[in-house]
Amino acid sequence: MSGTDDLLVNIEGVTKYYRRGAELVHVLEDIWFQVRRGEFLALMGPSGSGKSTLLNLIGGLDRPSRGSIMVDGLRIDRLNERELAAWRARHVGFVFQLYNLMPVLTAERNVELPLLLTPLTRAQRKRHVAAALAAVGLLHRKKHFPRQLSGGEQQRVGIARAIVTDPTLLLCDEPTGDLDRRSGDEILDLLQLLNREHGKTIIMVTHDPHASARATRVVYLYKGQIVTEMPK
Repeated sequence: MSGTDDLLVNIEGVTKYYRRGAELVHVLEDIWFQVRRGEFLALMGPSGSGKSTLLNLIGGLDRPSRGSIMVDGLRIDRLNERELAAWRARHVGFVFQLYNLMPVLTAERNVELPLLLTPLTRAQRKRHVAAALAAVGLLHRKKHFPRQLSGGEQQRVGIARAIVTDPTLLLCDEPTGDLDRRSGDEILDLLQLLNREHGKTIIMVTHDPHASARATRVVYLYKGQIVTEMPK
């Protein structure tokens, strides 16, 4: 593909600020940013640089103060809350640093949660869950509870939950930040596999150069702006 056919995310002039009393706190300033379909992109920068805010804007968890956000040809910044929730459920898979698994549910029930918002039958949900757990190598652990799984396995369940709806975008916020190096490498191996073999478009927030080296492209954020390289 070439031209605009493979353009998945297009952000134009996005600014994000919050009000703190009479003060405006600027988090992002005039961001212009694109992601191609099938990319594995790393967003890097120090704490407070706006990485997670930008990820949340792309995923429809937050709205820009100014500017436009288009994902797969749709202006998501123009959607109302109900439309945005439905769009997220269908098009975005989130992977968080702290897994966010329900401790009282087994691995398979945790993975099934996003499917409960869909019209799929119970049998169809079961097939989707099995496929997602197989993709992350944990089908044999489907009946285990989070407390019975290692940190790396819990993150794999989190990734299975993120991909079970076959989302357009996989958004990962420090997915290896709470793991040791070996478990982190296994998660990065899995993300690369999902990108290369399954064609998933992945945007990963990280401050770790070891993690960003796995991406096909790295974008740097510094003090709310995109820079060509990190200041010394």
